[in-house]
Amino acid sequence: MSFGIYAAGYAIMIAGLAYAAHLVHMPTHWIVVGAVILIGVGILSGVKATRQRDSAN
Repeated sequence: MSFGIYAAGYAIMIAGLAYAAHLVHMPTHWIVVGAVILIGVGILSGVKATRQRDSAN
């Protein structure tokens, strides 16, 4: 799985969640905090899921 595809999917999910939070009138600063946290989690999980395994020689 490519990291770019993983990151694009995660970005779409974050955008959808941020829009839903906006629709329920959540304060903007909490939307930003949530998005920053989700971006960090997305990067960590994306790298973990797509990294190449080292071959044992």
